[in-house]
Amino acid sequence: MRITGAVLERCGAPAPYAESRPVTVGPLELDPPGDGEVLVRIEAAGLCHSDLSVVDGNRARPVPMLLGHEAAGVVEATGPGARLAVWQRVVMTFLPRCGQCAQCATDGRLPCGVGSAANAAGTLVGGGRRLRRAVPAGSGEAQEVHHHLGVSAFASHAVVSETSVVPVDHDVPPDIAALLGCAVLTGGGAVVNAGRPAPGDRVAVVGLGGVGMAALLVAVALGHEVVGVDAVPAKLDLARELGATLAVGPQEAADQGLRAPVVIEAAGSARAFETAYAVTAPGGTTVTVGLPHPDARASISPLSLTAEARTVVGSYLGSAVPSRDIPRYVELWRAGRLPLERLVSDRITLDDLPAALDRLASGAALRQLVMF
Repeated sequence: MRITGAVLERCGAPAPYAESRPVTVGPLELDPPGDGEVLVRIEAAGLCHSDLSVVDGNRARPVPMLLGHEAAGVVEATGPGARLAVWQRVVMTFLPRCGQCAQCATDGRLPCGVGSAANAAGTLVGGGRRLRRAVPAGSGEAQEVHHHLGVSAFASHAVVSETSVVPVDHDVPPDIAALLGCAVLTGGGAVVNAGRPAPGDRVAVVGLGGVGMAALLVAVALGHEVVGVDAVPAKLDLARELGATLAVGPQEAADQGLRAPVVIEAAGSARAFETAYAVTAPGGTTVTVGLPHPDARASISPLSLTAEARTVVGSYLGSAVPSRDIPRYVELWRAGRLPLERLVSDRITLDDLPAALDRLASGAALRQLVMF
């Protein structure tokens, strides 16, 4: 079928992206779903730092690639062996889980090995690609287009493996459902699955973008005192509105000697990691979910790990099992305890993506949603 999608043509283009235009929007051909796959009509898709990290070259991926990995939509067709029903609303997640490899047996602690390999190759988890350039009849063979993290949601439709989606009821609107696929799974999971604060523990969140603010919301929903740390004053104001008892800049955190037993780093920079570690109390846990450049290096005191019985935990996708965790967040949202709509800073179209990438890179945006 013919679809419209946003394709990354090259990694590492210079900002501003509204001028360098590394992403083009145009027609593509989408093959029907294969075994265990579904065709999803995209309703909403979030723009995340994981998209930006491919655009700016921090996380190099094969190109051309149809971007977008956090989304929600409705199943319109199913392939052989697929179990989902047509018209089912689904949350799309960026790490397929085969459920059979040794990594999948770690209850979310490690990312699925099969899914990770497919993501790196730009294929679906079952192998192969379902996307091609749309070309006029008789003009030659169409060029294959790579999938982004098994989803490629910056398009009117997507074919994905059933292992990349989680069904939700239709009372969960598309803009809320989309956020569950990355921001909430990653940020909330950093708290619930990796940090595991005890009742009454203070939780600090360093980096208040979409993922960090989701971590803050989940920690507040679970009854913890929460501290937000960010260099952008507007984000500190929003953190206070969303329930943070204290919201400060990194230097202010250092000057105050701020400490918490569980600290989430969600900025994806070496300096933010150092701040998060410095904020962690003796005996505490620093959880890092950000994705800095592979060459980035941070400096911490190894002695403090031993002398203060510290723990540092890396958490990919919030150490989540999406089929287990997404229903938990849905129930918190239904109960009015998780106001995820506050994470949405802008609603945009595919044509707005270059400018939206610039807003994201500047730190001015939380979650910008492409609405279809």
